Amino acid sequence: MWRKLTILFMCLTLCWTTVACGGSSSTSSGNLNSNVVSRNNQVRQGQYPVQQATYNDVNGGYSLMLLNTPAGQSPVYETTDLQMASLTEEEIKQGKSSYAEIAGDRAVLHLTQDFKIEYVHNVTENRTNPSTGRTETVIVRRESNFWTPFAGAVAGQVVGQALGNMLFTPQYYVPPVYQPGGTMVGYGGYGQTYNSAVQQYQTRYQSPPPAVRNRQTVRTTGNISSPGSTSTTRQQKGNTNRSTGSGVGTTDLQRSNQSSPKKRQPSFGSGGNSRSRSGTRRRR
Repeated sequence: MWRKLTILFMCLTLCWTTVACGGSSSTSSGNLNSNVVSRNNQVRQGQYPVQQATYNDVNGGYSLMLLNTPAGQSPVYETTDLQMASLTEEEIKQGKSSYAEIAGDRAVLHLTQDFKIEYVHNVTENRTNPSTGRTETVIVRRESNFWTPFAGAVAGQVVGQALGNMLFTPQYYVPPVYQPGGTMVGYGGYGQTYNSAVQQYQTRYQSPPPAVRNRQTVRTTGNISSPGSTSTTRQQKGNTNRSTGSGVGTTDLQRSNQSSPKKRQPSFGSGGNSRSRSGTRRRR
């Protein structure tokens, strides 16, 4: 009798363990942003003004330069799990600047309309690794531009209930397709989950975002040099400690347009740069 009960208990335990593991595996495989890892961030909780933000499409990671952090703690905060929202009309009237709401390795970035995020774009090529004979995707150079997710989205203007709620509700945003020259405006995709933002991007551009492709294919360690080539393929971490103010700063990355920017009328959600886009223009 006891032997039968023991066998039955073991079977039930095995079934429960199998179901639990299967459910966990399904959730993980469905998360396109599964590269979220624990960072060595010293700032773990609270709200802090943001002086600068950098996005890197090698893995979709953000680096934020925070102000007013506790003494002795690094002001640099890095994460691959970041949502964004536009400052509300009340916050703007109170004179509030862009700030980050930190919760562990996740953060929400509340931005003014003119806040510029530096976009680091990784140009890749397929090269043969002489050590293995296999073709690998490697980074051959990096370029840089600026991206304003909420440019033209004037707080308080009525442009439809859905858009209004979206602007002030934290959402995941995927940048538009990288373009050199002219500040990039709007977004390539957005959603309540990172997956939905990626799917919207893919529907719009018929391809996944660079960060998703690069996480799956790019080799980020070691060197692979083609004969006669001087390009390096080793991933190098840029200087994230630059003081920029209003989200704008200098960079040692290659820029495609060094001329003085021209004044252009911004629009929101166009998924392009400030020279060619469509969208609803918002005014005060």
